[in-house]
Amino acid sequence: MNRRTFLRIAAGTGAAAAVGGSCYSFFEAGWVVVDRRTIPVRNLSPEFRGTSVAFLTDIHHGPYTDLQYIASIVRTTNLLQPDLVVLGGDYSLRDAKYIGPCLEVLSDLRAPMGVFGVLGNHDYWHGVRETKAAMRSAKVTELTNSGVWFESKGERLRLAGVDDLWEGDPDLVAALGDAKRSDACVLVSHNPDLAEGIIDPAVGLVLSGHTHGGQVVFPGFGAPWAPSKYGQKYLRGLVEAPATKVFVSRGLGVVGVPARVNSRPEINLITLA
Repeated sequence: MNRRTFLRIAAGTGAAAAVGGSCYSFFEAGWVVVDRRTIPVRNLSPEFRGTSVAFLTDIHHGPYTDLQYIASIVRTTNLLQPDLVVLGGDYSLRDAKYIGPCLEVLSDLRAPMGVFGVLGNHDYWHGVRETKAAMRSAKVTELTNSGVWFESKGERLRLAGVDDLWEGDPDLVAALGDAKRSDACVLVSHNPDLAEGIIDPAVGLVLSGHTHGGQVVFPGFGAPWAPSKYGQKYLRGLVEAPATKVFVSRGLGVVGVPARVNSRPEINLITLA
């Protein structure tokens, strides 16, 4: 093989690989995985051990994430039969016109303990009033600096939520309400960076999204993009913050480009222990 022939073949192979890689990244963006895990929660009573929580975040309905995809997420989540559904914010992308339709589809979510949600930075950027109204219409209980108690046989569990760290005004004290040091609390914060400042021992677990797991992750290098003050610490998975555990979901939608690499979208099914 002479040099000219080799270069022509190499160029063609490189172009084919680039096209194939690009096609795969678009495919991965819609290749949802169900991530099942059991996470211990500090102070959790035996009455609530085994509670299953479906956590869905960063759906980003818009030009890249259509309603059919969201409907399939809802169907899958309902088939998992969670006790509780929690939404982590960022329901739309680019335009307010996507907010209502997204929450309308999410209104089909079912769980015996209810469906709850918080706001993310995109919800402020595209229409926070519209998002709050759509959540009410969809019967999604908004947990902005507030919470609810679940009670059983004299024991209780707090589900609390805070406002978005970037665009809102998170108030952890208001979210925890009358929770004591000995209580168990699962806190929902769209942005995981909030966990660095948590010192209240009642917060045994924080559920977050926002980072998309990096969305594009290169082996041996990591994610070039991580919207966090703490680099890749809160990129994805179960992370130890200074005083609590944080579970960071890779989320379900995309921003920037409609592609994911080594960061599949996920429905999280978390069993509290």
